[in-house]
Amino acid sequence: MIFERDIEKQLIEQIETKQVIVLTGMRRTGKTTTLKAIFNKITSSNKYFFDIENIIEKNVFEEKDYNNIIKNLKSFGISTDEKAYVFIDEIQLMPSLSSIIKYLYDNYNIKFFVSGSSSYYLKNFFPESLAGRKIIFELFPLTFSEFLTFKNYPFKKVDDFSLKVQNKNRILHEKLAKYYEEYLKYGGFPQVVLEENLNQKGLILSDIFTSYFQMDLLNLADFRKIDSFKKLIFMLLERVGSKIDVTKLASLVGISRDSVYSFLNLLEASYFIYFISPFTKNKDLEISGTRKFYFCDTGIINLFSTVSEGAIIENSVFLNLKQNGKINYYQKRNGKEIDFILNEKYAFEVKKTGDLSDINNLNKLCNQIAIPQYFLISINFLEFENAIPATLI
Repeated sequence: MIFERDIEKQLIEQIETKQVIVLTGMRRTGKTTTLKAIFNKITSSNKYFFDIENIIEKNVFEEKDYNNIIKNLKSFGISTDEKAYVFIDEIQLMPSLSSIIKYLYDNYNIKFFVSGSSSYYLKNFFPESLAGRKIIFELFPLTFSEFLTFKNYPFKKVDDFSLKVQNKNRILHEKLAKYYEEYLKYGGFPQVVLEENLNQKGLILSDIFTSYFQMDLLNLADFRKIDSFKKLIFMLLERVGSKIDVTKLASLVGISRDSVYSFLNLLEASYFIYFISPFTKNKDLEISGTRKFYFCDTGIINLFSTVSEGAIIENSVFLNLKQNGKINYYQKRNGKEIDFILNEKYAFEVKKTGDLSDINNLNKLCNQIAIPQYFLISINFLEFENAIPATLI
């Protein structure tokens, strides 16, 4: 059974546009499945789905004269007499494709949908050849509402946070709690979510990490320092939600600060970790401020670390909130802080078991920095106004 991802609505809207649609993200997030779902939505028969891992299909594009590629496409039923739809999966396996797509885009009526795992490649090579011709979409592990869809649980997602407060009820919360417990422990990679055997879930998560490390990071990192890179990753996993201290990390791993910066950039570019900056009205201070970091999936964190449940919940809330826009954190010099500020409009404090004092403290901080709306997010159900169960985020 194929389950619809939230991003599909946005991709469907792009079917009749001219631009090249690039779907990227970490491995095993469902890019191929999502592209095939879009492919099946196209009513025209003048279409083909190419898998670059297939040598025969890869050969279609291995021509010095790009016009010969059109002849090759005809053997797959593609005609240039009308608009054609060409889907290409795993584009990072053939670096020359970006210039080929540019030529065909400029000279023929072909709509391209392509996927690729490494954003480092896509964001650094595509801009040169497809500037002004592409739109990039990013696919992540499942949000909790998508997780429920994959579990065949009827759940209507509500985006407005005030409505989330109004719609909460204890019965719904108790029904969703067991699902959220699984979501926290094993994360949101589609293959893991669909696997019912708990031991097998762990094996799949381990394979996802191994594939990511061997197929993405080894191709991008300095091979001579790969052991240090792995050591850094495991140190970060034990510090999820913390501020980055590059000097300390360099000392602990035994590498230079420049190497730490380089590794962190690769982890971010390949969607393994995410950074958030401190909230301030001064953009220069925001850019220069110490960043916090979170991981792509709570299942990966649990598999390789022993962090607190509170840290896991905070990481999960971050992953679901970031779908809504820009996230910052806020901290005063006296140490008081707000976990997340979304789009400079909404403040969120995350607690394993929150209470009214947490809401009051959040209210005071938000008044000081002129954030109009604030919410306490917790695992337990709270009747208080401004409290949202984590199951509804």
